[in-house]
Amino acid sequence: MEHNTTSGPHQGQPVLRAGRPLAEARAAMILVHGRGGDAESILDLANLLAHPDFAYLAPQAAGNSWYPYSFLMPIPQNEPGLSSGLQVIADLISEIEAAGIPAERIVLAGFSQGACLASEFVARHARRYGGLLVFSGGVIGPPGTPRHYEGSLADTPVFLGCSDVDPHIPLERVQETAVTFTTLGAHVTTKIYPRMGHTIIQDEIEQARKIVNGVLRD
Repeated sequence: MEHNTTSGPHQGQPVLRAGRPLAEARAAMILVHGRGGDAESILDLANLLAHPDFAYLAPQAAGNSWYPYSFLMPIPQNEPGLSSGLQVIADLISEIEAAGIPAERIVLAGFSQGACLASEFVARHARRYGGLLVFSGGVIGPPGTPRHYEGSLADTPVFLGCSDVDPHIPLERVQETAVTFTTLGAHVTTKIYPRMGHTIIQDEIEQARKIVNGVLRD
């Protein structure tokens, strides 16, 4: 993936790391925190999804938010934060690939706003990844946003987990996101949990572990 020198609010922010150093890792996971969260908090997922051969990278958003408004608002209203956040992910993927880890061994994961950012990135940059873990999130934009993304996810495993009554993520958007990724050629697993709330539960971790453990199975 090409490295872009785009500057924005999130460029130059720290990236926390856990697990194997990139130079020694065989696979990598990018963990994207939600609004009001931070890189340190999302690294808790690295412990829950620990694999001895993975490097874990968690970028920090400026002001603890990737973009100012709901992911359902018109996209221009969430700029320049949205494009800046997408560029952070692109640059991390470039760094991981430069260390010798191919995209098919890179897992992207996020919670809430971070899940939306990761989802939108994967949709816009469709190719074979190691996996996408979407905890309470979906693709970005108001209802009716065209989803004419290019490329193919080539059987990338995608997990979408969300409550049926999430106060931030409408069920319809989770379903739309599943259709979007299926159309792009991903292998999508969607789990809707009755009255779960805006959180991550153990069953979602178990679903995610299946994808993580499958990255290096071959």
